[in-house]
Amino acid sequence: MAKGKLTKAFKENRNARGREASTVRKIVAVVLLVLIIIIAILGFAGYSYIKSALEPVDPASEEEIEVEVPIGSSTSSIASLLEENGIIKNGLIFRFYIKFKNESDFQAGNYTFSPSMTIDEIIESLKSGKIVLESTHRITIPEGLTVEQIAAIFAKQFSFTSDEFIDKVNDEEYIQQLIEDYPNLLSDEILQKGIRTPLEGYLYGITYDFYEEDPSIEMIIETMLDQTSAIITPYLDQIAELDFTIHEALTFASLIEKESGRLDHRNEISGVFYNRLEEGMKLQTDPTVLYALGKHKDRVLYEDLEVESPYNTYVIEGLPIGPISNFAENSLEAVINPANNSYLYFLHDKEGNIYYAETLDEHNQNIDTYMKK
Repeated sequence: MAKGKLTKAFKENRNARGREASTVRKIVAVVLLVLIIIIAILGFAGYSYIKSALEPVDPASEEEIEVEVPIGSSTSSIASLLEENGIIKNGLIFRFYIKFKNESDFQAGNYTFSPSMTIDEIIESLKSGKIVLESTHRITIPEGLTVEQIAAIFAKQFSFTSDEFIDKVNDEEYIQQLIEDYPNLLSDEILQKGIRTPLEGYLYGITYDFYEEDPSIEMIIETMLDQTSAIITPYLDQIAELDFTIHEALTFASLIEKESGRLDHRNEISGVFYNRLEEGMKLQTDPTVLYALGKHKDRVLYEDLEVESPYNTYVIEGLPIGPISNFAENSLEAVINPANNSYLYFLHDKEGNIYYAETLDEHNQNIDTYMKK
């Protein structure tokens, strides 16, 4: 009798659990369905918004609008100009589109646009414009410079001071806007705690032509970021394959840039750094010590190696927190294509020659041979 009651109770409990499980499954199914519907609606809304933004402002319009694109305009300023004149619907979407299509080389000039033009027609027009002025300033920014050094060069040419330039590149609100404007180049990594200057390493070194008598600091910065973006874009897939972020790749490139001015040694040095990383060794590169100290010295002392800094690779593991200078394109190429060597050490002699070693004993022998003459 007791057994029969237990069996009956067991069946009732099992049926209750079954009903409860069925109810839970129904609730889960409803929730999942609602989520799928919401995601689908948001996805469709986003797609529709972007699709609409890329369509002509007014396909039936016959209006002609004269627009002057000043020489030296950045892509962001061109996008804003087109939006203000009713040529495109959304300047931000336009900037994303031209970055996605890898379009560049827009020309200054006087244009006649129409609200009926497609985005691609506008882009083709901008690429065929005629330059109407000669440059007012031609300024060369060498490779391997810090932001402070770059600021000093521009301050000698224009009305702003070096400190004003530095204040702008450290303005967090401005940096946040740049992160939004250059999503393929800049990320929140440049604002992490310990970074000295957010745009360190991101202002590319070439000769720049400026067509205004006194361009703004923002125009200069964005012109340089446009150039950096153009340089790194062809390497984005390779950087991703190395499992580096853009920030890490540019940091690595800056180390190679500062370690050797000789192009034929950069791939070898890159190979040494990769070998050290794989061995779990510290990178121990003197330029990071100098950057951590914030000053130039002809000789790094043993006491300097102990400076506590997220840039000092004698103290930290792996790469420093950020770049220590801007970089040359072949320094970035050396990051992507390191030499296949077994070296763990290298040193420079007074003539700039570099000697490599696989072991510490060999390295010490090189020091005795080449550094103690």
